[in-house]
Amino acid sequence: MRFSLFGYSAMGVVLMAASAQAGGFSRGTADTDILYEDGNFNFRAGATIVMPGHEFTADPVMQAPGTSVVGSDYLDTYMIPSAAVKFKITDNLSCAGTFTTPYGAASSYSAPYGPKGTVEETFTVAEFGGTCAAFVEMGRGRLSVLGGGFIERFSYDLASNPIVPPFSGAPLAMELTSNAYGWRAGLGYEIPDIALRAQVMYRSATSHDASGFATSPLFEALGAPGGILPATGSGELPQSVEFKLQTGIAPGWLAFGSVKWTDWSVNEQLIVSAGPVDSANLYHWKDGWTITGGVGHAFNERVSGVVSLQWDQGVSTGYDYRSEKWMLASGVSLKDDLGGELRLGGALVYLTSAEITGAGAPDFGAAVDNGWAGILSASYKVKW
Repeated sequence: MRFSLFGYSAMGVVLMAASAQAGGFSRGTADTDILYEDGNFNFRAGATIVMPGHEFTADPVMQAPGTSVVGSDYLDTYMIPSAAVKFKITDNLSCAGTFTTPYGAASSYSAPYGPKGTVEETFTVAEFGGTCAAFVEMGRGRLSVLGGGFIERFSYDLASNPIVPPFSGAPLAMELTSNAYGWRAGLGYEIPDIALRAQVMYRSATSHDASGFATSPLFEALGAPGGILPATGSGELPQSVEFKLQTGIAPGWLAFGSVKWTDWSVNEQLIVSAGPVDSANLYHWKDGWTITGGVGHAFNERVSGVVSLQWDQGVSTGYDYRSEKWMLASGVSLKDDLGGELRLGGALVYLTSAEITGAGAPDFGAAVDNGWAGILSASYKVKW
């Protein structure tokens, strides 16, 4: 039994789940693994649902009088879409188009939180990419050279009720969008007969200068028609390098692992401005490391499964709650009579406690307890 035909499939859905909690604002990863798969035309689509929970154990020092978030959860459930289509151009060249949401965050609060009085705050980055792989026979296997580009669409929404001048008691809403461009490049080597594949992939950093509008009754009092003023925002998203290795270890068995470095230290703050308002979310993150390892087994020609363990060191330096995480994940691949493939996966994530201790942090003193996240993932692939 050539495990390479089955083990890669089951492993893919586990890695979809793993990327959803891989540190910082990480969510999805472009499905460039489809470039390695057999077939002249391959299409795969799926989604990952993440249900996190992190309860407050302490309020910020500056919290609206008579309000508290203690005992409530601030993290929202979110979904990560993924789609990829691959075209085999020649025996030695394939190209793929991909879509996912590589970064994002979503929070809502039981009471206006901190001096900014945040009620809801979300951002999502949607990535549309194109990547090609050129293959060269080398020894027992083949070398692959990968490269391509992508466009990111950044969307940010804020609803707040600040408790500090000049907006004390005046609701504020803000919407921002921007586009940015980046590129990825990598090298791979595989020996299908022993299910060996090694790959290193680089993804470039991006900078966003967003624009949009903000709405507040105070703006109308200042003479802005409809209480609407232009708004801007700026921030950085990181570069990353990931090394992945997998190999057969016995008939029907495969071991795999990955190490990913992400340059989260570029994410110092998100600055937003509208009229007389200048506000910043402080992060001051350190670089992130994520390590994953696991094993897989092909039960028969149609069914294979995997289990993995992931550790993420966390990137927080005392300005937010992005602390250390552990994740246990499993997945299964099922091939049907029509030539399609269904992947199903799930994971349980342990989130460690955290406290806001950074000098100058507006929500200084707030803290969250240990928490959990549940992850469900599914995808389906067809090929011709």
